[in-house]
Amino acid sequence: MCRNKAIYSMIRRMEKGAKLILLRHGKSEWNQKNRFTGWVDVPLSKAGVVEAQKAGQRIAAIDFDVIFISSLMRAQMTAMIAMSEHESGKTPVILHPGQGKLGEWGKIYDAKARANTIPVYVSWEINERMYGELQGLDKDETRAKFGADQVKIWRRSFDTPPPQGESLEMTAKRSIPYFKEKIMPYLKAGKNVLISAHGNSLRSIVMFLDKLSNEEVLELEIPTGEPLCYHFEGDNWEKRELN
Repeated sequence: MCRNKAIYSMIRRMEKGAKLILLRHGKSEWNQKNRFTGWVDVPLSKAGVVEAQKAGQRIAAIDFDVIFISSLMRAQMTAMIAMSEHESGKTPVILHPGQGKLGEWGKIYDAKARANTIPVYVSWEINERMYGELQGLDKDETRAKFGADQVKIWRRSFDTPPPQGESLEMTAKRSIPYFKEKIMPYLKAGKNVLISAHGNSLRSIVMFLDKLSNEEVLELEIPTGEPLCYHFEGDNWEKRELN
């Protein structure tokens, strides 16, 4: 373990800039059951757990300074399972600032224990797109009822939301400002960041990073359990391959 920490320290001294890892949660129970999920707080499936483990192995050597997760269980499970594979030995600890006793009573009093943790922040702003009245519906049955073309518009258009739900545009209007205001300062300070979130909130962030148009982002697919790596230095983003 000491050898790993020494390696991390050496790499950090040699590299400039910061790493950003975007991780879409593994397959959930409702992914497997072909149901619209949105903000319904379902857990990972067995397959999703395996995806999270494999993702963790691919990012095990990255020295993370901070982790951001959505408020939904499947993203939180993915982050914690992935970090169980991490080589640093550090413990991810979810912080609860401004949440009364939950925040106050979770204080760590030992300096060594505190230094061996990675702070984890929970944010609804990077939650999945809210699918409104489609949530819980079987996708094939929904196509049969409303027509495949209409369902495709609800799912894949930029600015047309499903009934009582959010469009990708609406999702971007909450996720991108949060990224700029809360996450970017860590990257500008040279800190490595892991974000565990969802297909549409991450599509929004990638839209910002890659400067995609409203039309280009519609073709973007972010697979479950596949970490995306960006290197940030100065004001420049560079997408990089993971081993």
